[in-house]
Amino acid sequence: MKKHCIYALFIGLFVSACNDIELPMQSGVETETTDIFIPEDATEGELLVKFVPEMTDILDRMAEEVTSAPTLTRSGIPSTDEVLRILGGYELERVFPIDPRHEERARANGMHLWYIVRFDENTDLKMAISSLRQLGEISKIQCNTTLKRVDNPSRKPVAIGSDRLKVASRETGLLDIDSCEHLGFQWGYINEGNYTAPYDFSQEWAPIEPGADVNCREAWGIYPEAGDPSIIVAVLDEGVMWSHPDLQDNMWVNEGEAYGSKEDADGNGYAGDKYGYNFVKNTPILCWSETYDTGHGTHVAGTIAAVTGNDKGVCGVAGGNKKEYPNSGVRIMSCQVIDGMYSVSLAQEARAIKYAADNGAVIIQCSWGYNSSLANMMQGYTPGPASEEEWGGLYPLEKEAIDYFIHNAGSPNGVIEGGIAIFAAGNEYSAMPAFPSAYSKCVSVAAIAADYTPAGYTDYGVEVDFSAPGGDTEYYGVLGENNDGFDWSKPNGGILSTLVIDGEAGYGYYEGTSMSCPHVSGVAALGLSYAAKMRRHFKAEEFVELMKTTARDLDHRYTNRTKIYHYNHSSAGYSTVQMNLNDYRGKMGKLIDAGALLRAIYDPENPDREPAGSDMRVPNITVAPAEEVRVDLAAFYLEGETLTYSIEVENETIAIAKVDDATKTLIVTGKVAGTTTATIKAGDEGQTIAITVRKSGNSSGWM
Repeated sequence: MKKHCIYALFIGLFVSACNDIELPMQSGVETETTDIFIPEDATEGELLVKFVPEMTDILDRMAEEVTSAPTLTRSGIPSTDEVLRILGGYELERVFPIDPRHEERARANGMHLWYIVRFDENTDLKMAISSLRQLGEISKIQCNTTLKRVDNPSRKPVAIGSDRLKVASRETGLLDIDSCEHLGFQWGYINEGNYTAPYDFSQEWAPIEPGADVNCREAWGIYPEAGDPSIIVAVLDEGVMWSHPDLQDNMWVNEGEAYGSKEDADGNGYAGDKYGYNFVKNTPILCWSETYDTGHGTHVAGTIAAVTGNDKGVCGVAGGNKKEYPNSGVRIMSCQVIDGMYSVSLAQEARAIKYAADNGAVIIQCSWGYNSSLANMMQGYTPGPASEEEWGGLYPLEKEAIDYFIHNAGSPNGVIEGGIAIFAAGNEYSAMPAFPSAYSKCVSVAAIAADYTPAGYTDYGVEVDFSAPGGDTEYYGVLGENNDGFDWSKPNGGILSTLVIDGEAGYGYYEGTSMSCPHVSGVAALGLSYAAKMRRHFKAEEFVELMKTTARDLDHRYTNRTKIYHYNHSSAGYSTVQMNLNDYRGKMGKLIDAGALLRAIYDPENPDREPAGSDMRVPNITVAPAEEVRVDLAAFYLEGETLTYSIEVENETIAIAKVDDATKTLIVTGKVAGTTTATIKAGDEGQTIAITVRKSGNSSGWM
């Protein structure tokens, strides 16, 4: 799904603050509004502003005076308050709620300086922007627009019931077919070319070529657990149906929270967020059955982590293997940004991204974005930002939230330091991916059909990092016929996954870069799961680079060949258009390869080969006096569950420590304020850590 209109944001000029409180504008500067554009969907009476860091103490003092309320009635900055008073009644609210666990890093990244400013609805936003942009206390100003879905919710996916699917006749050789009833139809994972036909447009069916998949066969053979619950993927989309029988066992659960409760049990700023949060309606109740809901978020989640081994439904790339390994499978966190016909504001979107980082997600799956800058206006598309600089200037809050996730998700002592932001390239047939997908720090994903060729609709360009199966139902149909249904004995070219049908759990087909994107998210999650098993550590950019170096080249397939572009099934009288595959060379990234990625992390057939990443290390520990911190030592050593551990503290007047042999748990107890070291032995391997005892001890033990 995509935002189909451009949101205008405006960067305030950083100028010296005026000392004359009666006239806060700079002397000699006229209020100018001719260069200010207010988009039609801008929230009336509302702006987003970012204060300069020097205003932190003043804003904090004002917040302390109204701790019982979420909003301020004045900023405490005289010149700013005077301008706001002139503009009309107003209030201010921090964009990001305070999460005490992560407030320090939020401040280090300047997230605490973003505020929503609300005026009377009749306030002239042009005048407000023009007035505020002259204040030195404010560095950035933008309208708080609303995300718009580009997909037409009246066009439903192809929903199917189990009775309409034939169980595939083949065996995977790794997971018996009963483990996932419909695995044989998920060609994006294991494509054996079951349905073939000559590559001839005069024929009824386009071909399916073996190997046009993400190589789950090899990956699942190397790593039969196929997913680790410590790896969390946040799905920013429609609400994920957490009660779906093929998803419920792989949902992230915020322990201690009661679903829908008004009490914030963990103090993260969001009450009742057991499976995630609905940022559209500011409620913990995730929704998937509104009139205009399409099941999109549930479909995406299934591709990543539908439960494997439950004798029903479909598989996920990293859905685990429940029959052999009950505690397997990555976890899905639902960050709902679309709810029926409603969607989040720009401020709510930023909250969702930061929430994912602060609550344990290491991957954000984002099948949305702006339109490509090269989108064809004649086809009804409004072009989006054309460069990274333009996007960053128009959408500074969005960029800062994404940067926050990329730099702060994960842990320096866990499997990954930083986060991976994975975005769909877009579906406008355009020669440049849409933003944020085109952002150099994000992972951009284009879509291929089941014969390696670009899907007819996919955006492409040098900014694309990966291709993955996204389906192409137009390509795999009868030329000139507008087929509303499919013959399930023949390929339809779509992507099969979990779905919501009339509010009930089901399965169905979708197509789009929205579908190729979760294939890459699933492979990334599978790779990180395997890295956790092998006790390997990566920086986020290092892991993304490993994904790139292990992906398969596609350019050699894009020579001297054409294929259907679009209008194959059009009933509007268009002529069928074909694409020149030469135009896609160097612009589709590489085909993500789960098997090759896992072998690069650690190849069991070549144990002498240097594994990728670095060894995990037990973290330095911070603890308060008379309190204790517990650390699972087995999580940091290969086959750590079988090792014997011991620990020796250098100065036991500061802290004492012991190891619980039964659970392999290190228990550190603080005594008096100070710092000491401790040596941990795991079998024949030794490691020295620092122990700091201070009043503000961190109960997690992580620095």
